[in-house]
Amino acid sequence: MAAAYPHFLVSETLTAATPPPIMATPAASPLTQDELKKIAAYKAVEHVRSGMVVGLGTGSTAKHAVDRIAELLKQGKLSDVVGIATSTKTYEQAASLGIPLSDLDAHPIVDLSIDGADEVDPDLNLVKGRGGSLLREKMVESASRKFIVIVDESKLVSHIGGSGLAMPVEVIPFCWSHSLSRLKALFADAGCVAKLRTGGGGEAYVSDNGNFIIDLYFEREIGDLNEASDRILRLPGIVEHGMFIGLASSVIVAGVNGVTVKTRKKGGELGVDSFSYSDLRNGF
Repeated sequence: MAAAYPHFLVSETLTAATPPPIMATPAASPLTQDELKKIAAYKAVEHVRSGMVVGLGTGSTAKHAVDRIAELLKQGKLSDVVGIATSTKTYEQAASLGIPLSDLDAHPIVDLSIDGADEVDPDLNLVKGRGGSLLREKMVESASRKFIVIVDESKLVSHIGGSGLAMPVEVIPFCWSHSLSRLKALFADAGCVAKLRTGGGGEAYVSDNGNFIIDLYFEREIGDLNEASDRILRLPGIVEHGMFIGLASSVIVAGVNGVTVKTRKKGGELGVDSFSYSDLRNGF
C-alpha cells in the first residue's frame, strides 16, 4: 500500500527537472492543440512520486500523462507506482505500457489523480464524460487526496455548459426515453436539449458499465450547480452526471502564451501562477 502523501499545492512543487518536450515558442512555431495537451500532462506528472497510488484519467489529454508515467517507470525515475484506471481504454493502454494496475477495492484512497476535462469554469468546477467514462472517473477522483486537471485553454468556460457542448448523464437502459424526458424537463428554463448518445452505427452508445448516456445541451446557465446535481440524482434511473463540483484541487492550463496553474486553497480561494514556455525550459 502506498504511503500517505501530505496535501500540497501544485504551484509550490512545480520544478523544471523534467521540462515538457515541446521546445517551440508561439512566435517561432504555433503550438498545436495536442502539443498544448502534452505540456499540461507532463507538468502534472511531475507530481507523481515513487510509491504513489495514481488515478489514471481517460481521454486525449490524460493519455499523454499515462504515456509519461510509463516512460518514467521504464527509465527508473519512478518505482512502485500503482495505477487505477478510470476506463477500459485507459486500463488497456496502461497495461500495454507495463504500469502495475489495481482498483479501489484494494486501494480505497488514491494519492493523486490526473485527468482532463471537457469544461473548466472560473471556480474549477468541471464537465467531464464526453468520452463516456464519467462514472468511473468520478469514483476514482472523488477518492483522491489530490486531483490535478490538465487542459488546453480551449476548455475554459464562463459557466458550466458554456461551451454549448454536451453535459453527459449516465442512465440505466431501462426506459431511457422516460429518463431523457424528465432530464429535459428539469432544465427547461435553461433551454435544455437532451439527446441519447449513439455510436457510429446509430445504436445507443454503451458505457463501460453497461449503461446509456444522455447528453444535455444548455442555452442558458443552469443556476446553482449543487442544486442542479441533487435534482438530477434524485431521478430514479439516473446513475451519475458529468458535473464534477468542487473536486479539482488544481487545474493546469496550457495556452499559446504559456502555462497557468490554478490551485484551490484553504478557505476556497484560488491561487493563480503563470509561466511562459521559456520559464518551462530554463527553470522557475
